[in-house]
Amino acid sequence: MPTSAPPKNRFERRRAETRQALVRAARQILAETGDTSASIQVIAERADVGFGSFYNHFASKTELFDAAVTDALEEFGQVIDERVQGIDDPAELVATGFRLTARMADSHPELMRILRDRGLAYIHSDRGLSPRALRDLERGIASGRFSSADPTTALSALGGTLLSLVALRLSRPDLDGDETASDLAEMVLRMLGVPPDDAREVTRLPLPGLS
Repeated sequence: MPTSAPPKNRFERRRAETRQALVRAARQILAETGDTSASIQVIAERADVGFGSFYNHFASKTELFDAAVTDALEEFGQVIDERVQGIDDPAELVATGFRLTARMADSHPELMRILRDRGLAYIHSDRGLSPRALRDLERGIASGRFSSADPTTALSALGGTLLSLVALRLSRPDLDGDETASDLAEMVLRMLGVPPDDAREVTRLPLPGLS
């Protein structure tokens, strides 16, 4: 999971560990049931921390579950970042993100279930994959690679299609996820103004693996 700067002393380490345990418990609940009505007692027990510890870190369950979604989205962004290092073409970055996301339904199912159920409200978040995708869209528009005039609007279309891909992969595991992701990525690139032949070629390039 995403981590911040290492705590400086034992107290800070324990505090950080307790907070992360609560976030991890909330993530598990979201991935398993999508239900945010679990009591604080249930969350604390799952996190294996004292009930009173909850309010040392969060003012409410809403704040905790928001932190859990943000944590998951940031991990998602970091996983993609690690695999696209060295890719400069904005079109290839978009396509690779789509194709890796489809594979993450198998390699990172908890993340993908949270993304499917909670991602729509975070398409324009400043954490996770969204700011990275917005950056790539802005670069693509500035360089002429994409013809879309507004990166924020393009991000809405990109994010909505990506979430649809995640939902499809989780509901239809029998489908060829790689081919489905490549087809959708090709459609998105064409929508962004990439010529059809180019879009197809970019979405069939060798793909970085996932661990």
